[in-house]
Amino acid sequence: MDVTQVDLSHHLSSEARMRKPNPMKAIWKLTRRKPDMVSLANGDPHFSLYPIRRVEFEMASVDELDPVASWRKGGRTAPATKFTSSTYDPCALPLQTALQYSHGAGLPDAQRVVTELTNFYHSPRDHVCTLALGNSDGIAKCFRLLGEPGDFFLADEFSFSSITNAPLSQGIKWVGVKMDDGGMIPEELEKILANWNPARGRRPHVLYIVPCGQNPTGSTLSLERRKLIYEIAQRFDLMIIEDDPYYYLQYDEPSAPTTSFSTPFARSLLSLDTDGRVLRVDSFSKIMAPGMRLGWITSSALFHEHLVSYTDSSTHHPHGFGQMLITEMLSGPGGWRLEGFDRWVRSLRAEYHRRHGFFLELFEREVAPTSLARATPPEAGMFVWIRVEIEKHPRYRADLRLESRDPSAPRTNVAALMDELFERCLDSGLVIMPASIFALTADAKYDDVEDPVEDRLNYLRATFAGTEDAMEQGLTILGQTLREFFADEKQPSA
Repeated sequence: MDVTQVDLSHHLSSEARMRKPNPMKAIWKLTRRKPDMVSLANGDPHFSLYPIRRVEFEMASVDELDPVASWRKGGRTAPATKFTSSTYDPCALPLQTALQYSHGAGLPDAQRVVTELTNFYHSPRDHVCTLALGNSDGIAKCFRLLGEPGDFFLADEFSFSSITNAPLSQGIKWVGVKMDDGGMIPEELEKILANWNPARGRRPHVLYIVPCGQNPTGSTLSLERRKLIYEIAQRFDLMIIEDDPYYYLQYDEPSAPTTSFSTPFARSLLSLDTDGRVLRVDSFSKIMAPGMRLGWITSSALFHEHLVSYTDSSTHHPHGFGQMLITEMLSGPGGWRLEGFDRWVRSLRAEYHRRHGFFLELFEREVAPTSLARATPPEAGMFVWIRVEIEKHPRYRADLRLESRDPSAPRTNVAALMDELFERCLDSGLVIMPASIFALTADAKYDDVEDPVEDRLNYLRATFAGTEDAMEQGLTILGQTLREFFADEKQPSA
């Protein structure tokens, strides 16, 4: 793959351009100019005053044939491996280093192991890794790096609302791109960009996308679509924020009993990037534990430099305990190393394959016989996107636009009916996510009014990440609630 030197500095926000490097952190870099530097400049306590001298991690053994199954079934007696970070004993990241103040990119050893991890799976060209406090922190920093007040960003028309809420206070607005079962439709992305009305504002220059197991729809982009989207990004000069927390949870066909350990992972947009226009955000949240709050951004050196400057003047580097853990796990004595990590995530996706198979079997038993909803089997991730056949409801209407005489108004009462169904589910003891909380609001003046997203809110997001008991109870409630709701011809009382 040829790497093209493309100047993308014009994508930097005014805030990013105005931000100055933290001078204290600049001096910290100079301490590595030569070994055994004597410092009278630091303001952190000496490690001999830390009330900690050893941290031991006990984790699943990855020497088992199926380490996740062994760990899950074995409970407290499951095979385990132990590794430590210590002040005095041999380890990959000594405690006195890990718990000192550090640089915005993260501790060098921790930065090194996530770089090796990224190279192992994606082989990016001319990219640098910057540690972050999980996916959300990394994405929010990318938004600040690239967004100006009044900008429009592009995303899937149904997107995780915690993320799309993040840049709103910057004055950034969203434009939703239509999706189908295969995720974002490249032709719809191109249509938006090619037909952009300058009266609306600057044409979008940032695309936020979740290519694997998209939240909430569970859709996964094919390699063909990834290539098309990247080509569109090149032609229309888009930056791509590739948010991929479910990358390691990719599955074989739903009819297969499991996902084979030998099944390759899909190529990422980062792996296709020849220009440096992809900023990829990864996290340990879905493959280890969400409370770790540790992730990393992979970008070109230009954007890495600005991410570090932002971090050094805001959140500062991620916590030392998490950086100790990943460094010892991936490179320390007795750690998993890259081969063990790969065995763990391949075993983990096999476990999630089993869970989503169990979910779909329950769905066929409890919900499908109603003929009132159908589920789309996911190719990755933790979610099933359930289409409610709302057109079958006795109170469904498709003539609201004629009645209101407003050509931009929704055609149907789907939103109201789905709100009512959601309340019925809650009353029955079931919490399930309605599509409405994920939908990006369209602008009737400029966006498609023939098929507005408000008329396509007849979906629910359900997870198979929980217990089998929760899945069984939940889908039983959903099936019964649908039967009752679709049998009700009366308007709800005010």
